[in-house]
Amino acid sequence: MNALKNIIAIAMVVLITMGCKNETKPEVKTIEVATESTKELDPNATYAKAEFTIDGMTCAIGCAKTIEKKIAKMEGVKSATVDYDRKLAMVEYNEAKVTPTSLEETVTKVADIYKVSNMKTVEGFSTKKACAADCTKACCANKTDAEKKACAADCKKTCCTKKVQA
Repeated sequence: MNALKNIIAIAMVVLITMGCKNETKPEVKTIEVATESTKELDPNATYAKAEFTIDGMTCAIGCAKTIEKKIAKMEGVKSATVDYDRKLAMVEYNEAKVTPTSLEETVTKVADIYKVSNMKTVEGFSTKKACAADCTKACCANKTDAEKKACAADCKKTCCTKKVQA
């Protein structure tokens, strides 16, 4: 009986050690990724610039960049930039191929939560950053005196300027 127990114990040890030696090597696959093709711009086309507000964005990477990429991939779009902080999209497009309505449809197709408003055609894109609607969070909270002064100089809202002594 002891010999049988010893043989079973040795067999178990051998099975366990040999069974654990089965090493699998990861399979390496090479996948070709489509690169962004360079768009051919029509030199005779009339390009317009549009700015519009996008409501519903919750983050700069997931929301703003996704919308920016979708707009930039549209045929006839020369450039697209979405500024998450200002909730503002700036698009330069060929008027013959793209309309403000098609821009709005592209944004809303990304997700139902995105809403386009204040669509306007502009001569040049606005570069001035405005304070957020809640000035106490945007200009005054958790900022150094220099940052508060810089924001107050840019922001025309009374809530920003009255709290900071320039």
